[in-house]
Amino acid sequence: MANRIYINQQIRAREVRLVDETGQQLGVIPTAEAIKAAEEKGLDLIQVTEKVDPPVCRIGDYGKYLYQQEKKSREGKKQTGGELKEVRLTYTMSPHDMETRAKQAEKFLTKGHKVRVTLPLRGRQRSLEGYAREKAKTFLASLGEIIPIKIERDIKREPRGLSVLIAKA
Repeated sequence: MANRIYINQQIRAREVRLVDETGQQLGVIPTAEAIKAAEEKGLDLIQVTEKVDPPVCRIGDYGKYLYQQEKKSREGKKQTGGELKEVRLTYTMSPHDMETRAKQAEKFLTKGHKVRVTLPLRGRQRSLEGYAREKAKTFLASLGEIIPIKIERDIKREPRGLSVLIAKA
């Protein structure tokens, strides 16, 4: 955690804005009184934020509070379902396989994902890049007939082949 959490005697402010364990505000009271109230309930006084004056403190179980904070930070780190999906074409792909890939890309686009279409090139295929570009353009055209698309990044040459980034229009 970036900022330290102060509890009980570690709180340096003279007065604190107190919130009890149910979330009800009890107003601004001296820190000593707030600590006493927390101890009477068998709980801790936890400084929630020091950015305001007086700082906001909550009565609650310190271990439980740490657990909730950790849970929040983990939830924030989770990905939102993999926003970018990839569809791989091949240099020698048959028209039927292209249709199948187009349907798969359509599924991703209707779910709101962006799709990166890649066409890896190996060996001699690298020298015949024009044909590969045509193959990618054909795929995009067939996909455009199924669902309206927006090309976010044009067909681009990358070290291992070609790629294009598309989204739903």
